[in-house]
Amino acid sequence: MTSGSDERFPRSDTWSVATIAMAQLLGTSLWFSANSAADDLMRTWHVSAADIGWLTSAVQVGFIFGTLTMALGGLADRYRASRIFVCCALAGALFNACFALLSEGLASALVFRFLVGLSLAGIYPVGMKLIVSWAPERTGQALAQLVAMLTLGTALPHGLREVGADLPWQTVILASSGLALLGAALIHWLGDGPYLPDARQRQASSPSPAGRRATVLDAFRIPRFRAAALGYFGHMWELYAFWTVVPLLVSQTVLANQYSALGVSGMAFGIIGVGALGCVIGGGLSRRYGSAKVALTALAASGICAVAFALFWQALPGMALGLLLLVWGATVVADSPQFSALSAQACPRELVGAALAIQNSIGFAITVVSIAATTALFEHVGLSAAWLLVPGPIVGLLGFAWASRHAVEGSQTPEGETKA
Repeated sequence: MTSGSDERFPRSDTWSVATIAMAQLLGTSLWFSANSAADDLMRTWHVSAADIGWLTSAVQVGFIFGTLTMALGGLADRYRASRIFVCCALAGALFNACFALLSEGLASALVFRFLVGLSLAGIYPVGMKLIVSWAPERTGQALAQLVAMLTLGTALPHGLREVGADLPWQTVILASSGLALLGAALIHWLGDGPYLPDARQRQASSPSPAGRRATVLDAFRIPRFRAAALGYFGHMWELYAFWTVVPLLVSQTVLANQYSALGVSGMAFGIIGVGALGCVIGGGLSRRYGSAKVALTALAASGICAVAFALFWQALPGMALGLLLLVWGATVVADSPQFSALSAQACPRELVGAALAIQNSIGFAITVVSIAATTALFEHVGLSAAWLLVPGPIVGLLGFAWASRHAVEGSQTPEGETKA
């Protein structure tokens, strides 16, 4: 399907954003599909919690490699976003099915999970570009819907595992592949939006002062982009490590016994999935208070939750501990779409796809370190490993403040005004 026209946009942008968000939900169900089968895999393959962390890290490494390829090769802005999304969703569904049906142990599973991550590089950041192409004037709110669906997609395998508790783990994994195929069909039907330059405009553009064509590295010369990126990087240290260990946080506390009827997978689904509500609320607040205030408030709140859990997880009663984890789950991701919106708004339109891809690539490289470190530390100190998540919000807040100060100082000169 061809991209929409300007005449079509006013009556279709709401449905278009909703369609992209739904496709994101379905496509990103591939991300944590292996984690939903963690208990089965540990029993069947005789692996540890740290090994399950490596399965998650394999997805992250594949995602990093894919986003770097798209960003540095210009693929994210050279080809139609909808076409990239569809092809990658199809590939991700295939590799995820191979993980379920062909894996014989940790080594082969790591290969297939890497390939799933490679495919996700064409789903998540490209989905953000599709949002910008349809609704550039309300990027913060629209991206909030997108990340809300990413969050539900992350939680979805845990929900599928809880519903199909008596089914083989392979069936739950294959269900995620089926959902990704449906997401590909939705984007194939929708196509691209009208509000990004087409290929010929991108080839002709040369916005840099020297008259050369702009590259993705030029985005980091923009102070406002640097501020948003630094905040995003701190947020990413915490986010995926938290999502990875949520089942461990539940199973190793009083929650597992006091709320056994919900099951570990059911509680993990709720704690991760509530982040979708946090994203939606943050998106609404961003229209009134701005993306920066919402992002920084959420980042600070999630940091406080991390400290509170690390200090009091042994002392808190089940109800209070569950509430703390729900608040943490809601705030830990609510800042993500707002940092991405700030980055997209700071960049020239012709660099949006590549800039978001490179930001994602660096951010997910950070998650590989934090996931590996947190799961390894968990094996030695238990739930006190939550302390390792605390530096992320602190560094993100300080980095945003530092870069923002330079943006203000630069805007006071004619050269700074041009760069910003």
